[in-house]
Amino acid sequence: MSREYSLQELKKWDEQIEALVKENGLIPYPQEFEICDYEEMINYEAYLGMPARYPHWSFGKAYERKKTFYRYNLTGLPYEMVINTNPCLAYLMKDNTLLLQILTMAHVYGHNDFFRNNRMFRDGTRADLALEMFKSHGQRIRSYVSDPGIGYVKVERILDAAHALRLQVYRQVGEKRLNEAEIKERLLKKALPPSQEHPLLNPPANIQPPDLNAIPLQPEEDILWFLARYAPLKEWEKDILQIVREESFYFLPQIETKIMNEGWASFWHYHLLKQLELPQGLYLEFMTWHNRVIRPHEGSLNPYQIGFAIFNDLAEKHRDNPNFIFQVRELERDASFIRRYLTEELCRRLNLFEYRKNNRDYLISEVADESGWQQIRDTLANQVGLGMVPNIRVIEVKKGENLLCLEHEWEGKELQIKYAHETLKYIAQLWGGKVRLKTQVRNTGQILEAEP
Repeated sequence: MSREYSLQELKKWDEQIEALVKENGLIPYPQEFEICDYEEMINYEAYLGMPARYPHWSFGKAYERKKTFYRYNLTGLPYEMVINTNPCLAYLMKDNTLLLQILTMAHVYGHNDFFRNNRMFRDGTRADLALEMFKSHGQRIRSYVSDPGIGYVKVERILDAAHALRLQVYRQVGEKRLNEAEIKERLLKKALPPSQEHPLLNPPANIQPPDLNAIPLQPEEDILWFLARYAPLKEWEKDILQIVREESFYFLPQIETKIMNEGWASFWHYHLLKQLELPQGLYLEFMTWHNRVIRPHEGSLNPYQIGFAIFNDLAEKHRDNPNFIFQVRELERDASFIRRYLTEELCRRLNLFEYRKNNRDYLISEVADESGWQQIRDTLANQVGLGMVPNIRVIEVKKGENLLCLEHEWEGKELQIKYAHETLKYIAQLWGGKVRLKTQVRNTGQILEAEP
């Protein structure tokens, strides 16, 4: 184990790491570190790293659960936590050894560079305004809680529903969402011959135009937006839905790039520390910790391992073009990253296989051989990021019945029916009427319904 260290010593190591970061071509935000104890780290982890957030019982529950698990040695704590802000803010555990602090600081710079340069973060979030956004949201929620005409119970009711739907938002990160006028014009253009230049102003009499009064105008995947726009809610209730929706957009890039982000940070902590002039004792401890970070996990995939292996493989194959891995870091997300760069050789080296559940048994269905590795790669690519979140779309509003019709966009994965029923109840509560969802169970169409 490393000896005790001072903050001044830690600062000197940080300066050396930052110099190497620049030499190696990384372009991070300005970096700030905060040293915290384990209770503070649990608190930050429960609130997803944000120093200011609105109150909700789920955050307190997460805190107590993590604290209990840590107290009874059922789980460990992260060695660091880094958030996508400008300047980039990271928390380091006070109990870390000197070497572990050095390693985690290098790891943080990898995350920082990824936040600043990957297109999902660059186009989908505003790091310079992130802390102010969360602070503003917290103040608005607290103002509703303290309002005598509203109060915590009513606020909690809306937050519970919004949290259940937090990932049912517009999924095209960084792409501008069309407004209703643009959607109407697009629908009319589809119905008109190409020679018609101004469909909204002068539609031909012999063309049957689409119903421009339909709700929604086209299948709508952004359920939080739809409810804030069309549900019979009060302004403060709509504002809460928009708050949760806005914060969801902040976290979507993290969901879509978990493997890449951790792989990039692991790749750079490994190569930066190899370039540092570490004493032999620290170097041996570094290799021990690095191998722990990228070791395989029993019964699940380790995103650090997969991401590190792919980036390391690409760096080896493109030694003549060091900029190649930076281009990959900038342009890809997990699904495309895996589909393009997880090779047969890597599948075998990582001992990847595919399995399915048969009653209580788990049966291996594919192994990484000549015929099976592509299936493993494609299955993994389909199950990362938002690929694991069902895409539910609003199809129709039957006004006479006050019925909201939803459809599960079928991609071969069944819904968890109990969870789906509970979520529908939240939608019905916000909608103020019956909600109907069309899905599939065992390859057979099924209708789920809920009422407020």
